[in-house]
Amino acid sequence: MTQLVIREALIDDADDVAGVHVRSWQAAYLGLIDQKVLDGLSVADRADRWRSIIAEPLPTTLALLVAERDGEVVGWTSFGSGRDEDGAADGEVYGIYADPAAWSTGIGHALLAAAEERIAGAGHTRAYLWVLDGNVRADAFYEAHGWVADGATKVEERPDLALAEHRRVKELVRAPRAR
Repeated sequence: MTQLVIREALIDDADDVAGVHVRSWQAAYLGLIDQKVLDGLSVADRADRWRSIIAEPLPTTLALLVAERDGEVVGWTSFGSGRDEDGAADGEVYGIYADPAAWSTGIGHALLAAAEERIAGAGHTRAYLWVLDGNVRADAFYEAHGWVADGATKVEERPDLALAEHRRVKELVRAPRAR
């Protein structure tokens, strides 16, 4: 297997990021989200949104990183400062997805490690993320990487969709700076 490269996303990556995003949702959320919603996901629509996000990130955003293997984007993560009132001082992993064809190949691990390192490097000692209720695979992945459920829940309202989620948190260790 060739080397995995983690790098900053570029505008030209928007279509690939959107493709991973849609395929991941369709595989990971099967049976958790209404099938009509999953079938209606559009790579073209998502790509337009990702182009906007890459061009003008949220003020809280630290980065959108992609995982690339053999010149192909096979995963991505976005993260930054916490957006929730009770987590504003923390870092937040906004999203992390790997192409389902590449699940269990280390992509998620590499992306999560990079996000944690960057969040800690920005001065956050703790980070959180939200997991869709019932997403057993994601819960197991995050638990294996030291993220623990803290009991917080929310329902994210979107057009034609309500996402019940629970929060996981992790204390981050900041690497000492070289002198």
